[in-house]
Amino acid sequence: MSEEKSMRVEKDTMGEVLVPADALWGAQTQRAVENFPISGRGLPLSLVKALSWIKWAAAKVNCELGLIDAEVRDAIMAACESVAAGNHPTEFPVDVFQTGSGTSTNMNVNEVIAHIASAQSGLKVLPNDHVNASQSSNDVFPTALHLAILIEASGRLMPALASLEASLGAKAAEFSEVVKAGRTHLMDATPITLGQEFSGYAAAITNSKRRIVFAIEEVAEVPLGGTAVGTGLNAPPGFAARLLALLRERLGVPVREAENHFEAHGARDGVVFFSAALRNLAMAYYKLANDLRWMSSGPRCGLGEIHLPDLQPGSSIMPGKVNPVIPEAMAQVVARVIGNDAAVAFGGSAGNFELNVMQPVIAEAVLDSIEIMSSVASQMATKCVDGIVANVDRCRNYAYSTPSIGTSLNPYIGYERAAQVIKLALATDRDIRSVVVAEGLLTEEEADRALDVMAMTRGGIVS
Repeated sequence: MSEEKSMRVEKDTMGEVLVPADALWGAQTQRAVENFPISGRGLPLSLVKALSWIKWAAAKVNCELGLIDAEVRDAIMAACESVAAGNHPTEFPVDVFQTGSGTSTNMNVNEVIAHIASAQSGLKVLPNDHVNASQSSNDVFPTALHLAILIEASGRLMPALASLEASLGAKAAEFSEVVKAGRTHLMDATPITLGQEFSGYAAAITNSKRRIVFAIEEVAEVPLGGTAVGTGLNAPPGFAARLLALLRERLGVPVREAENHFEAHGARDGVVFFSAALRNLAMAYYKLANDLRWMSSGPRCGLGEIHLPDLQPGSSIMPGKVNPVIPEAMAQVVARVIGNDAAVAFGGSAGNFELNVMQPVIAEAVLDSIEIMSSVASQMATKCVDGIVANVDRCRNYAYSTPSIGTSLNPYIGYERAAQVIKLALATDRDIRSVVVAEGLLTEEEADRALDVMAMTRGGIVS
């Protein structure tokens, strides 16, 4: 087939453009495709869907305000629902690295919706005058970014975190009587229970969720209604308030109009704040992943305190080797999230006067973080944590073997004598109980009470 037969002619204010004949986009999208062949990656579909929901609500409000008629409204809303349902995933080819305002992606969505609406209704639905009515890329694109974060955080991330939190909490209860050696500086410390360690992991997820909820409140404020520079030119009074009310009702997200549109246009500080909350969650992920790797190391030559589920062969040359693949995947997600957060923070600094010009890369980075953090949390819960088995005997042996159980001797014989007992036990390869009794410092009964490792996990003076 010749190029002329596979292409069609579209027009915009700059003239004619050849567009693939079966494409639903128009001239402005095609120009962007040709101008930005940079990464081959489009913006996340979650952002496209958020833009579609804004156009859906805008059509309804614009009709109420007499700016478009009911037939055009219905055609646009039906097309928006189709796009939001994910029915046209290949129709949004504009590269992530594009015009900094996201205008190219906004027009891509406008053109696709207009094309679908026109084809399904037989009307001439225009991308600028109808689909984009009362809007500017400068207020719609960042609003869509915030909306996508709200939808993805509430619909994916928070449920995934709740699942991981519950799995860790269940293991905390299951392992509540499994005593083991604590470790500080990777060195033997006083006893702790495996359940106490898992309770710490669960609490870290709980605290991270609380910080994310706090950050969501910042993201909920959006610049819609400010149009190009924050003044609201070409947006009828009440347009944004009514549109956002529709989105709250339809999507169940706490989106609200910015108190100051000039701040909301020139800065993406709320998104930067949210990304920082994700970075904080990443720290909890990393500690969990690494602690699980350490505790499951072995099986013969490592700590071997727990056994993770065997999921796949771990080596192409060593038969029988199994690796902690889910914790490793989680650690790699953390690396990506830290990089994404750096991109968001740097992008957030690019607010010049009335516009931030790094919004597409901010959008890709923060939405990518939400996606991979949600997915790996679910995998960690179901494919790793739920199947963890404690090596109870080895844990208990470590608890009795750690020289730091001598710490509980301090109230009985003092710090200096306790230190001498510990050094003597290490030098003579004897247990601390034997040394303290042999040295005549405590009776056997007193030593048994003082060196009760389970009692040590409860704090206070062992007696």
